[in-house]
Amino acid sequence: MCFTPRMSLLFWAALLSAQTPHRTPQMRPVIRGRHYAVTSMKPEATLVAERILRAGGNAFDAIVAGQAVLAQADAASNGVGSDAVILIYDARANKVISLNAEGTAPKLATIEWYKEHNKGELPDSDGLLAGTVPGVVDAWYTLLDRWGTMTFAQVLAPAIEIAEHGFPLSERLAAAINGSQKLKKYASSQKVYYPGGKVWKAGEIFTNPELARTLKRLVEAEQAAASKGRHAALLAARDRFYKGDIAREMARFSEENGGLFRYEDFASYHVELETPVSLDYRGYQVYKNPSASQGPSELFALSLLEGYDLKAMGQNSAAYIHTGVEAIKLAMADREKYLGDMDFIKIPYAGLLSRDYAAERRKLIDPDHASLDLRMGTAEKYMTGVRPIQRPTDVNYAGDSRDDGDTSYIAVVDSHRNMITFTPSLHSGFGTGVVMGDLGFIFNCRGDYYSLTPGHANALAPGKRPRSTLQGTLVMRDGRPFMITGSPGGDDQCMRTMQTFLNVAEFGMNIQQAIEAPRWSTRSFPLSYFPHSMYRGEMSVEERIPVEVREALIAKGHKLKVVGPWSQSMNGGIVVDAANGVLSAGADPRCDAYALAW
Repeated sequence: MCFTPRMSLLFWAALLSAQTPHRTPQMRPVIRGRHYAVTSMKPEATLVAERILRAGGNAFDAIVAGQAVLAQADAASNGVGSDAVILIYDARANKVISLNAEGTAPKLATIEWYKEHNKGELPDSDGLLAGTVPGVVDAWYTLLDRWGTMTFAQVLAPAIEIAEHGFPLSERLAAAINGSQKLKKYASSQKVYYPGGKVWKAGEIFTNPELARTLKRLVEAEQAAASKGRHAALLAARDRFYKGDIAREMARFSEENGGLFRYEDFASYHVELETPVSLDYRGYQVYKNPSASQGPSELFALSLLEGYDLKAMGQNSAAYIHTGVEAIKLAMADREKYLGDMDFIKIPYAGLLSRDYAAERRKLIDPDHASLDLRMGTAEKYMTGVRPIQRPTDVNYAGDSRDDGDTSYIAVVDSHRNMITFTPSLHSGFGTGVVMGDLGFIFNCRGDYYSLTPGHANALAPGKRPRSTLQGTLVMRDGRPFMITGSPGGDDQCMRTMQTFLNVAEFGMNIQQAIEAPRWSTRSFPLSYFPHSMYRGEMSVEERIPVEVREALIAKGHKLKVVGPWSQSMNGGIVVDAANGVLSAGADPRCDAYALAW
């Protein structure tokens, strides 16, 4: 028998379908191991993290090494100048910890300054005014100092190697560099990214000797202080960045180029170790970063969805998608009212996550009609001794917000079952676009997330962290590690991780199937990016969602958009099998993500 190309495709689809419990073909296999697993948005970062684990390092050593490489291999989306949120399961302490590495606003950045000097508008993800203080270097230090076993010299060696000697560009990164209008505006960026007017092709070798020198300076500081012990040596490297000559160079470049950053902004910066916020969802303990993150919005939505029989609805049925979209709208309305930097505001989590509040909010979900309005709740009613919270909204029904946030992701589980989900970001492609002098890296541009409305939960203030879209998910079950997952995607991140989690917890999918399953999204809430536009009733689905489901959603009043069949996720995740300890890692075929395990 002679196979035509179409017959061959059908044959392989049938074969794959027969091998999976949901008869769903997989674009990629689950990567399984007994000892450790890594997944990230770039194969180079995954490979380096795996090498550190193979060399005897633990998850904390591996994730620092992996993210330092990810900062270059995925340079449009994250870097040394990134902010980040991190969730950690510390196996020795049997405890989940939040590490908040969000950047802070410069002390000169005030609502009044922007009204006087910038027409009352936040910067459009371009230029130093859009930046916040980088957080990942302090995150590196904290991970290594508190939990790691290796030195900066060891974990930064691969990043220094590829910065100095280069790495082959992927199609995505070559296209991102060539297409960036921001990078082309600034002389310091042109020097790094377009030497001699270079136009890049995939496979060509990209080097960043300036970044190599900066990373070497951290190692030099560590080695100079080595005689004082490991802690002092690690701290010396960290302090050279935030309090030493690197900080002074960043401050000088900022002041000379119209930025608001000054030396004290770097010298006073520190990451925060926090108690995460969590929800018990049908026996799964789902953890999120509590402060300056949209992550808890996923918990708000899950608390609503727990009141439905999602299995009976069926995965990606019209009823299931409609209910999920409506739950997210309510969760994001509460994000608008309640979430922000906990150093500046109080968040009534006891009320927001109470069963009684969920029951009240659930009544607002009409099974037959899509909602169009922003409906914020009164969670504080379900707490004793808490006064009513009155905060203004900042929503633009006529404007047009960009939604092209760029973020990356890496996750590691080691042989001790330490688990880390690490979401580093420059926010929008190449962040501010400005390489900081001769240092070889760019700041994140998270400064366009603030509100300029006084009294808003996310109102701009000096030293305040913006309420970021960055988030990840860490799940425990019966007190044991179960799952970590995360995704780039701006405001869509909570929807992506929630769908991945529910695909596993409700529908029994393996992690790869859960990642690859068709997706939905909505923008029917105030978006995080200035000018905080809301698209009433809008939602979208990947083209793989069946036509009859789409028609049913339209009949319910959703303003439906159909997008590419593989366009609404960039997800990674790792699941731990409680029965035999096997690790299953997945990576999204929608992007360059890769997973490894052993």
